Amino acid sequence: MEAFFPKKIITMNFKYVIIFFFSFGYCFLISCAEFPYFNQSLKDDGSLSFLVIGDWGRKGLYNQSELAIQMGEIGEKLKIDFVISSGDNFYEDGLNGVNDPTFQHSFTNIYKAPSLQKTWYNVLGNHDYRGDVEAQLSPILREKDKKWFCLRFYVLHAEIVDFFFIDTTPFVNDYFTNPKEHTYDWRGVLPKDKYLNDQLKDLDLALSKSTAKWKIVIGHHTIKSAGHHGIIMELAQQLVPILEVITYNLGIIHILNSKLGFKF
Repeated sequence: MEAFFPKKIITMNFKYVIIFFFSFGYCFLISCAEFPYFNQSLKDDGSLSFLVIGDWGRKGLYNQSELAIQMGEIGEKLKIDFVISSGDNFYEDGLNGVNDPTFQHSFTNIYKAPSLQKTWYNVLGNHDYRGDVEAQLSPILREKDKKWFCLRFYVLHAEIVDFFFIDTTPFVNDYFTNPKEHTYDWRGVLPKDKYLNDQLKDLDLALSKSTAKWKIVIGHHTIKSAGHHGIIMELAQQLVPILEVITYNLGIIHILNSKLGFKF
C-alpha cells in the first residue's frame, strides 16, 4: 500500500497482502444490517485506485495546500476515482454548522485539482466531534460540494475489496470523563454503551458476511502506535477481537505506522 506524505512517497508492505491504488465506478445503496452499503463496480481491468488522507482540515496551513498539490499530481497520474478520509476533517473544532465558511476554506478551495474532483468518503475524528457533527453528516454539504460524503459508519463494496468505515471517537472514555476545555457533540451517540455495542455488532456481522478477498477497516483513532497516543485500550479491548481484516487505516497520530504489532 502506498501512502502519500509531503515531498515523498512512503511504501508499506503488509504481511498478508500488498494493496495497490484502486478506482471505483458508479455508486448505489443496498442494505446490510445497520451499516449502509454502497456497491461499486471495478474498472474493466479489475483494478481500483484511491488516495487515503487524514487530519487535514487546516485552511491551507501546516502544508495542507502543498500536499493538496501533490495529491492532485499523483491523482492524475494514477487516474484515481475516489479519496478516503480517516477523520479530523476540520481543525480545531469541526464545523459550527452547514454554512460555516471553514468548509470552503479547508476543503473546496484547497482540493481544486481536476483529479481530486471525485467522491471523498469521510469518517469523523475527535476534532470533528468538537463542532456540529450533524453539519458534516448533512446532505447540504454535498449540495455545496458534490465530492463530499460523510456518514458515521458504512461499507463500500467493490467485488474484490470491502471498506468498512467506523466511528471510533465515542469509544474513547477520556473524551467523556475529561473533556478539558472542549465541548463534544454527542447527539446521536447517547446512550453510549448501546451505540458502541450496536456498532460493534453490526461491524462484526458485516465482516462475517463479506466475501471480498480484501477487507479494510477505516477509523480515525490508533489502536496501537509509535506516536504519543500509544495504545487506546478501549479499541484494543473491544475492536481488535473482531478485526479479522487485512489492514486498519487510521488518522490522529500524524505519523506513519508500518507495524502495529497486531496479528489478524
